[in-house]
Amino acid sequence: MDQEELKAKLTPEQFAVTQQRATEAPFTGQYDNFYQDGIYVDVVSGEPLFSSTDKYDAGCGWPSFTKPIASANVTRHLDTSHGMIREEVTSKEAQSHLGHVFPDGPKEQGGQRYCINSAALKFIPVDQMAAAGYGDYLNLFKRGE
Repeated sequence: MDQEELKAKLTPEQFAVTQQRATEAPFTGQYDNFYQDGIYVDVVSGEPLFSSTDKYDAGCGWPSFTKPIASANVTRHLDTSHGMIREEVTSKEAQSHLGHVFPDGPKEQGGQRYCINSAALKFIPVDQMAAAGYGDYLNLFKRGE
């Protein structure tokens, strides 16, 4: 998908975040204080990225996850912008900017904090996953709830 098609498909904030490496303001994203069961996919490609089972409240103002659904679905890059040294996270397929990963997550869950922009994500509720083509990921959730 070229840049003009993406501009037509995405909101201005989604485009700025995923394509221009912008960051949404803290505590403003729709998924920051959001805790429904389901998965989060790349807003550009639909690539499965994160599960609600790995989401936690880090108090940082952005959705935080302890790990991606599959490490092969995200790439990590050195980011020295804004006078900081950070590790950027992008989606593998669409190369969308998602956010950053930091080593200050819950130690008992691996110590990683994937700090992700809501604007880079689309949420698929667990009861809609099969119909949306994500049935293979239902095993991430307890059956019978």
